[in-house]
Parts: sequence; C-alpha cells; structure tokens
Amino acid sequence: MAQGQEKVIITCAVTGSVHTPTMSPYLALTPEQIATQAIEAAEAGAAILHLHARDPLDGRPTADPRVFDQFVPRIKASTDAVINITTGGSTRMTLEERLAYPLQEKPEMCSLNMGSMNFSVHPLARKYSQWQHDWEKPYVEGMEDLIFRNTFRDIKHILQVLGKECGTRFEFECYDLGHLYSLAHFVDEGLIEGPLFIQGVLGILGGLGADPENLVTLKSTADRLFGRGGYRFSVLGAGRHQMPLLTMGAVLGGNVRVGLEDSLYLGKGQLARNCAEQVRKIRRILDELSLEVATPEEARAMLGVKGRAAAAS
Repeated sequence: MAQGQEKVIITCAVTGSVHTPTMSPYLALTPEQIATQAIEAAEAGAAILHLHARDPLDGRPTADPRVFDQFVPRIKASTDAVINITTGGSTRMTLEERLAYPLQEKPEMCSLNMGSMNFSVHPLARKYSQWQHDWEKPYVEGMEDLIFRNTFRDIKHILQVLGKECGTRFEFECYDLGHLYSLAHFVDEGLIEGPLFIQGVLGILGGLGADPENLVTLKSTADRLFGRGGYRFSVLGAGRHQMPLLTMGAVLGGNVRVGLEDSLYLGKGQLARNCAEQVRKIRRILDELSLEVATPEEARAMLGVKGRAAAAS
C-alpha cells in the first residue's frame, strides 16, 4: 500500500428493495437468508453491512421493525461489522415507515438519500415473461411513474432525529451532482459534521450514468465542495458496472460497495450465489492493486461512528 494511502472500506448491501425474487434465486429474502448472507459477507471482509428487510412470505420490501428484529440482532451477535440500516426503504414507503426501525435501533450508521429523483428499473420488466409472485411485475413496471421522495425537509428531519438526537452517522447516497450541493447546504446549515462518508451512486436510471467520466466529475466536485481531507467517498456501480467502477474508485483513493442490492451478478452472465462472492472478488482486485482492506474497527475510526455499544440493542 502506498505510503499515506488509507485502507479501503468494503460495504456490502445485502438485499435492497429493487430486485425481486424472479430475478435471482440467490437474492436474500427471509430473515434467515439475510442474516446468513450478511454474516458471510462480513467474514469475507465487509466492514459495513447495509441492510433492508423483506417480507418472508413473498419477498417484497418491508419496513416492519418486527422483521428487522429477526435478523439484525443475529448479525450483531455473529460479526463485528458496522450495521448500516436503510432510511431509503423503497420508493413506495412513507418517511414514517422508512424511519421506524432506525429510530428503534439507533444504529451506528444509516443510509441517507440526498435528493428526490426519478429512480427506476422499469425496463427490467421486459426481460421476464413469468413471475414468481403477483406483486413483482406491477412493482417493477410501476417505478416508471413514481418519484423517490427525499425533500429538503425530509432530509433535515432525518438529520435531526437520527443524527443529532441518536448520534447515528450517515452514508450519504448521491446519485447526481446536485445531491453533492444539497449535502454542502446541510453542512453549511450546521446540521452535518464531518467526517462525511459520501456514496457515489452510478448507473441507476434517473441518476448519473455509469460512465468513468461521471465518477471523476463526482469526485472532483466533492473535492471542490468539501476539500480533499473533508470527506471520504465510496463508489456504487449498479448492475454490470459494479466491478469496473469500484476498481476505478479504489484507484482514485475511494472505498467500495458491493452486494446483491446493487448487482445480482458476479461476472458476465454469471449470477452471484451470495454477497460474499462479490466481497471476495473485490478483495482480490484490491489485493492486485496493493490496497489493504479496512477492518470494522478501522472503519469506525475512519468514519467517526459512535460504536456498537451506543446502539439501542
């Protein structure tokens, strides 16, 4: 590792709310599956585990704290990874629903989307002629006419009730350059203190395309707004763009995020059988680049999180 170069934090986003059961038999849906894949990902080297919940009966996204409670305590008991609970939920959830479990758990980290947007994967519906569950096709096609709501007031509320009152740190998910400027606004308002952890999201329809030039522009804009020492950035590449963009992000000095939330594949035409496979693959790439992977405790120090003992459970 080059002198002065930080270790790389690997985040694993286990299941998300975009992909549906028909799209992969390996997508974690039940609490048992989510816990198992999260624990395996941590054992493979993920320092942060980003978690959504699914209805165990049919795999649809849910914000029900009772479902989260069936796998989060097990993950915490089995790993030392930083637990990162979504506040994004899904495009169909209310803000109250999205915050129900984070406010109960008061975790070390939560994701925070930095703007409202047209977030959609509706073209994926054309790939499938048969679906396992009745909810899947209208769910995917319906994204064409939905706005993923994250207003300034919504963001301010989350920063207050989770950040200020619970001490939770955030993975700031930025899908466009404007989201970086919104983040800078909240820093200027005194609602956010560093160190910032910015997740650059590329390849989602409605946000920045998965072009290498966009990644460079995203990073240079963050450098200009926050200073090179004022933040840490991570890279999320959706779908087939996952590994190429993560490799580029690591070369630029960033951190990386893998997981079946972001891509169902390990390589061209090859479905990942679990999240740990993706963690191991990016670790091999990082090793070839002479980059070291951060442990959970090193990630905690880098990001200034409050520590596991300060969470509710």
